[in-house]
Amino acid sequence: MAYMTTDCMGYAVEWSPFLQNRMAVATSQNFGIIGGGKQYVVDLFDGRLNTVASLNTTETLYDCCWSESNPSWVLMGCGNGSLRLWDISGQMAPRQYTEHTAEIYSCDWNLVSKDVFLSGSWDHLAKVWHPDRSSSIRTYSGHTGCIYSTKWSPHRGSSFASTAGDGTLRIWDQQSPQPALVIKAHDNEVLTCDWNKYNPNMIVTGSVDRSIRIWDLRTQRTLATLKGHEFAVRRVKCSPHHETIIASASYDTSIRIWDPSAPDHPIIQQINHHSEFALGVAFNLFVPGQIATCAWDNRLFVTQISDPRSQS
Repeated sequence: MAYMTTDCMGYAVEWSPFLQNRMAVATSQNFGIIGGGKQYVVDLFDGRLNTVASLNTTETLYDCCWSESNPSWVLMGCGNGSLRLWDISGQMAPRQYTEHTAEIYSCDWNLVSKDVFLSGSWDHLAKVWHPDRSSSIRTYSGHTGCIYSTKWSPHRGSSFASTAGDGTLRIWDQQSPQPALVIKAHDNEVLTCDWNKYNPNMIVTGSVDRSIRIWDLRTQRTLATLKGHEFAVRRVKCSPHHETIIASASYDTSIRIWDPSAPDHPIIQQINHHSEFALGVAFNLFVPGQIATCAWDNRLFVTQISDPRSQS
């Protein structure tokens, strides 16, 4: 199933944590270099993808996430260093949060406490916010390169991870300005990370070096390195339904599904729907094996992947 995002290129897609058929898609004009953006909310109904709501912005959009406390709220990370909170029901006026001094490439809502969200910026800073406050709760410094990814732990409400252009993965406690762990994850820029949904000590990173690495935070060592992408890995996501399944989106235009528990054949499936850089991938929380993907080809796809547990 495909959906066109008109003249805007896909940067991020996220399924709603409340409605099994709803997605948010962050897009930008002109490859996100100049121009504006458009935030889409799309429903999958009766085998078709339909627009529920859309919001044009004067700034580019690089990331989006759903609120974990309100099913109508979508948060956007913008190219002008601001965060926008949009209520698609129209009951609340749009809110804007402006402290970062460079592009916001990552935003994430806390899955455990549900009342705060996180941002990561090219100004090398991560910040934690409350939706009712115009200023951030706390700022976290230490990265020496652009922050590309920030993710709350799904297990511990005060813990989050960040990855950046300095090649490091950092684990933070919300109450401390200093990172709890600093891991040299790759020799190149680390564009993405995600927590394993079943193991609180396992996290996955993806890099410009084309590899995906799985880390044990207790030993700070790699459990596996996954290779196969021909260009940078832009996004990784861990399955909410299977402990060992990972999805990745790459600048080689492909989406790949991995199972590192089968080291001889870790690539379960390769999806080649897209014709330009693939930047977004997300698992549906309610439908096992269903993923959404977006790319610079202006297309959103919903695909049912193979169930790895049914394979011999």
